[in-house]
Amino acid sequence: MAPASLLDLIEALPATDGWGPPTTTDTMLNGVPYAPFSKGDKLGRMADWTAGDKSDRGGRQQYQQRYRDQIYGAGGPGGLQSIFNVEGQNEEGSFSLVDRSAPTRGRGFGGRGGAFVRGRGQRGQQRGGRATFTRVDGRGGQRGGYDPRGGRGGRGGRGGRGGWRDYDKPQRNREASVQPKDSWRMLEEIDFNRLSKLNLDTGEGEDLDDYGFLHYYDRAFDKQPGAATSVKKLTNLDRAAYNVTTSADPVIQELAEKDEATIFATDNILSMLMCAPRSVYSWDLVMLKQGNKVFIDKREGSNLDMVTVNENAADAPLEISEGNKDQINSPGALKEEATHINNVFPTQVVIESDSNKLDMSNEHPFYNAAEETDPPASKAYKYRRFDLSLEVDENPLYLIVRTELDAVVKNNISGEDQFLTIKALNEFDNKAQGSGGALDWRTKLASQRGAVVATEMKNNSCKLARWTTQSILAKADQMKLGFISRLTPKNTSDHVVLGVLGYKPREFATQMNLNLNNGWAIVRTFVDMVLREKEEDAKYVLVKDPNKPTIRLYQVPRDTFEEEEDEGVGMSVVGEDEE
Repeated sequence: MAPASLLDLIEALPATDGWGPPTTTDTMLNGVPYAPFSKGDKLGRMADWTAGDKSDRGGRQQYQQRYRDQIYGAGGPGGLQSIFNVEGQNEEGSFSLVDRSAPTRGRGFGGRGGAFVRGRGQRGQQRGGRATFTRVDGRGGQRGGYDPRGGRGGRGGRGGRGGWRDYDKPQRNREASVQPKDSWRMLEEIDFNRLSKLNLDTGEGEDLDDYGFLHYYDRAFDKQPGAATSVKKLTNLDRAAYNVTTSADPVIQELAEKDEATIFATDNILSMLMCAPRSVYSWDLVMLKQGNKVFIDKREGSNLDMVTVNENAADAPLEISEGNKDQINSPGALKEEATHINNVFPTQVVIESDSNKLDMSNEHPFYNAAEETDPPASKAYKYRRFDLSLEVDENPLYLIVRTELDAVVKNNISGEDQFLTIKALNEFDNKAQGSGGALDWRTKLASQRGAVVATEMKNNSCKLARWTTQSILAKADQMKLGFISRLTPKNTSDHVVLGVLGYKPREFATQMNLNLNNGWAIVRTFVDMVLREKEEDAKYVLVKDPNKPTIRLYQVPRDTFEEEEDEGVGMSVVGEDEE
């Protein structure tokens, strides 16, 4: 074979401008990834196997590693070693030796079935024939047939912010007060941060009418709170007390027929909605729309009537299912105890006298002497109207609320009658879990009164805010707070009154940083949502999320809760517990 000529060899060369391996953008070489590089990069070393050593923390060397010698193939940023480690990092990131995820509880939503029959027929009831209203028994339950209200409250949970020791504690899964069903349509979900920014300036309100009577307060309970000589045993007096809901109140029915307002509520229900951003436990309200009117109501078995204990404490009382071995200090047991105390305490601190009492303009709207064997408790009901209108509203938007007063007292200087609301804080065991760092009331109430009250403001922020709101709505001159303690830490039946402190409601609200204008704006916000709906006759439910600072508004079928109510009407009378 003849040798090839030079011309033939030149023609056989590739038709390219350069020489060497062909340029490619592929980052795989025989199935192995490699780091691409630019031909213009300065190569200080062919390979550096020490560049990724974390022990080298020298100043100049660290500078060179970070900014100067960006060597491809080394362990520096963007190097070959980091590319090989991508898959390993992903695997390690998804692996955990200790499972710190919160355990799921299979019980789902809780809450007790309640009764709720609200129709136009009830609103049309004549005042002439007196209805039988349900009494509140000693433990917060109900007695009798018509519109029973009470029962146990929702499940408890922790509130507030945990300290540095709580960073690894699993989140507590509380149960909802009512279980949403598939037939419920969620209209809105609002978090508390948005609600806290609302503001609506509302006036002092006006009195429309008042009912009932008031006994005079016994000033002997005000002497030396916390002193050993001031301790008195808490006694249980059988008195007829009532907690009638909004749509079952005959006076509210009459005012609605006269078209006196658009929104109707009771102070107990309204205060929960106004103080919603402070709540931790789950709760629910029913909003009943009838034409152009809205009744803010509650279902039977609602936990609104139950008094919570240390709801806002950093380490609130644990449920039995959460490992609490002390059953008497579980949230449900503490709620029943606190509700019982708040039912009987106001009857003990008044001087009962038929000749020396203050009668309101009208008789008691719920007491029927022909059916009740016990005398009525000292209670006055004031129906007050507030203007929630805005400048852009064509028609005024009024709200009527039924407020309650517990006693009356003579002013020491002017001799005028001053109205009081009476509430009670209870101490269960300052050394038990869930006490929230509370002081020993028996030794500190007299000497460190401010510290005791400040601790209660922190641990029971929602409860005290609701009580203060109710006192302001009723235009009470003073709010009396009783300090009740167990006779012994393990005895939930016997209690003693350590002392009573009095506060002006608006001054107490200032100390708690309680803004009523924010509460009025919250009420107006949810009422506007209901009024915007096209249905003329509809039912809505507000539910506080059990584990998040969120509240949801549902539109529910008209017969929601009515099946449970029909079942509960035939229940037997609940007796009162003896103290």
